[in-house]
Amino acid sequence: MQRILSGLIRRPTADLSRFPLGFDLRAINVLEGIRAALSVTVLVALNEFLDLPGLMEAALAAWLACLCDQGGPIRRRLPAVIGFTLGAAAIASLAGLARNGGVWAAVPVASAGLFCLSMLSIYGQAATVVGNLLGVMLVLALDRPLPMAEAGIVALACLAGGGWATLLTMVIWRLHPYRPARQAVGRAYRALAAMAQDLRHLVRRDRVSEVDWDAHARAHRRSVSEEIETTRGVVMDTLRVRGPVTRRAAETLIRTEIADQVFGALVAASEVLAQPGDVPEAAVLERVLRRTRVLLVELARAVEHDGVRRSRRVNRALDGLTEEVARLSPGTPLGRIGDVLLELLHSAVTLSGTAHFLPASRQSIALPTLRSRIAGPLRANLNWDSVTLRHALRVALVAIPAVAVSVPWAGSYQHWLTITWVLTMQPHFAMTIMRAVERIVGTIIGGVIAAGILVVAHTPLAMAAVIFPLAVVAMAVRQVSFGLFITAVTPLVVVLTELGETGASGWEIAGTRALLTVIAGLLALAGGLVLWPSWEPGRLFEQIRAAIAAHATFAEREISAIVGDATPEAVEAARRAAGVASNNVEASLSRALHEPGHANRFRLEAALVIDAALRRMGGRLIALQLDEGLQPMLTPADWRRWRDWLATSLRALAGNPPDLLLTPHPVLAGSDAARTETLGRLARQVELIAGALKRIAAGRSLPSP
Repeated sequence: MQRILSGLIRRPTADLSRFPLGFDLRAINVLEGIRAALSVTVLVALNEFLDLPGLMEAALAAWLACLCDQGGPIRRRLPAVIGFTLGAAAIASLAGLARNGGVWAAVPVASAGLFCLSMLSIYGQAATVVGNLLGVMLVLALDRPLPMAEAGIVALACLAGGGWATLLTMVIWRLHPYRPARQAVGRAYRALAAMAQDLRHLVRRDRVSEVDWDAHARAHRRSVSEEIETTRGVVMDTLRVRGPVTRRAAETLIRTEIADQVFGALVAASEVLAQPGDVPEAAVLERVLRRTRVLLVELARAVEHDGVRRSRRVNRALDGLTEEVARLSPGTPLGRIGDVLLELLHSAVTLSGTAHFLPASRQSIALPTLRSRIAGPLRANLNWDSVTLRHALRVALVAIPAVAVSVPWAGSYQHWLTITWVLTMQPHFAMTIMRAVERIVGTIIGGVIAAGILVVAHTPLAMAAVIFPLAVVAMAVRQVSFGLFITAVTPLVVVLTELGETGASGWEIAGTRALLTVIAGLLALAGGLVLWPSWEPGRLFEQIRAAIAAHATFAEREISAIVGDATPEAVEAARRAAGVASNNVEASLSRALHEPGHANRFRLEAALVIDAALRRMGGRLIALQLDEGLQPMLTPADWRRWRDWLATSLRALAGNPPDLLLTPHPVLAGSDAARTETLGRLARQVELIAGALKRIAAGRSLPSP
């Protein structure tokens, strides 16, 4: 059973060509599901007993308002929920009034409205969710014309439903304010544990090729780096509201910074182990990694449950880690890495970290003005290079035939075609493919489940009763997987439709929804192909140039710090920027590999080579930080020559077009050259990147790195 469950949990993969369709079962949140279900079922039950006009619209608004709540501090959640509530009231009433003008009024209202709502994505993920759900409200509001009095009732119902959901989630049943930050830190520690476990497996193997090390780096460095950056954002959002001076705030900051430093130590260990030749103390390091993984898993559990539990398992792992680290030769790279891991994990367990763990420069953050936060992204995206602008225009054009077909259609299901067609399309065509697959498969499976439920629950009272568990399940799994969420929400939609439309069978409703979803999914793919397709390879090499430039800055600051020309804070900022740039490359590369056609095969092969070379370079630069005996090996003048060559060469390769004529790297004679093999490996990665770019210019295929 454990193997089956572990296979269902989303894991990082080295194969960027695979769809990220896994499940993260740890993201299940039953309490959130119960809370959202209450917000809906209370209103549905009142409608069954009181039969008041507008209660079903209020229930819909409450449900969608709960979907807008993405978690985190109330200060960040409240604008999204209130914004949706106000927007839903205005859209539902005004669109219903516009529907009185027939299809000639509905089409331009839908097209213009969906364009504006799609543009909200320039303001971040929360605004994207609000825009999508307001788009659903807009399409639903065009189902039937509303007289002025009824439009007012619908507006009030939306305000009441959204207000009830806001009151329930923000006041009556508030989840712990620090829980999102604790859960984010816990996920970061679990990602580190998975990285340590995979590294341990590699150490235990007799032979490990460069391909294996590249697969390890690609699978874990990106996922761990993204988890840590996400955690940092969640933590800082929490601290802006709760204040950075409390004990909880200090603990959360310390744990986040420790996670980042453990990540650096694990990267450095992988770089040392990946060097050619046998590593004498690899067996000891394998035991160090085993103890490290145990501690990281226990720390994740402790953080998620709000307290460090000094259990026997933790004590044994910490004592064992201390004994194993003592067996590593002091002063060697592995010995230094072991000392760093022991110090960090001991601090994480006891929370006795000193002030140098606290990022003082991040405790006071100057927020931009409201005007700049609104106008800045808008100005930046009002040009044809903006993927968001092109996608919004695509949605607006697709809405014209969708609404023109669905509005004259007399029935209760026509809006499914428009909603699915519009929401399935994504800014990137590769993501449209994935979203179409998830929607179609999830809707078909959910429809079968719904039909089975309606065989048993066929009275209005029974259907109203079954809404509660369906809403709990749907909301509880919404962060697990989009496909699983669609599977869970489809029975809820079908039962609600059956409750409002007597006379239709469950199989008829489920079959109609599945058929319209398949049609809309195929139309969405066609729309993404025909209307300004956002092919990824063109943007991929922009990301590659940015990543090469970021690594140039990282190399420059890292070597500058060795000779005292840069501060640790500057090095840390450059390291994070280089990691984020590499993550962007891999995200873009993954989308490019999902797109149909092989016209850009040579370019994609080059991107894979460059991505691997940048990951190796980043890891070896991190390893320099932990090698205290490296500085005296060269004179400051020699270090500066290497620094200047690395930075200048990488920036030349990051140019547009790149300058492929590299100058020879500095040569160190005699024993110095043997002792500075790390610099030689860095030079080889630069030359590998240059070679990949040269083959791109020649249009030739590339060998695997």
